[in-house]
Amino acid sequence: MDTQTSRQLKMLGMVLFLLGLVTGLAVMNTKNPRMGLSAHLEGVMNGTFLVVAGFVWNELKISAGLKKVLFWTLLYGTFVNWLFTLLAAVLGTSKTTPLAGAGYAGTALQENIVTAGLVSLALAIIFSLVVIIYGLRGKQE
Repeated sequence: MDTQTSRQLKMLGMVLFLLGLVTGLAVMNTKNPRMGLSAHLEGVMNGTFLVVAGFVWNELKISAGLKKVLFWTLLYGTFVNWLFTLLAAVLGTSKTTPLAGAGYAGTALQENIVTAGLVSLALAIIFSLVVIIYGLRGKQE
């Protein structure tokens, strides 16, 4: 099961990397091209992160239940990071991204949706990294 999960993370990482590359082709077609560039980079970097997570997966010293939670928080955090950054580029929101969103603003609803997405994914990524670091502690049995 762990080897299968490892392969899934690597494959999904490559899918996200590809989505990031394709996003790069559409950067200039977004309302905020600077944020579009951010979405491109998020796809590429988060895809790479998922591939790395796949490579360390079998080294983690954590319970099966925690691994299951980790798998889904990794997927949520990485794919939603790309998606909501792209959404911010398309909508032109800037409340939670004042540097990349300078000069742009979405409606209150759009800003709130993007903010909720970005905050939730940040929590998922932080949780995932803490679990991975914890799982890599000490000696492998």
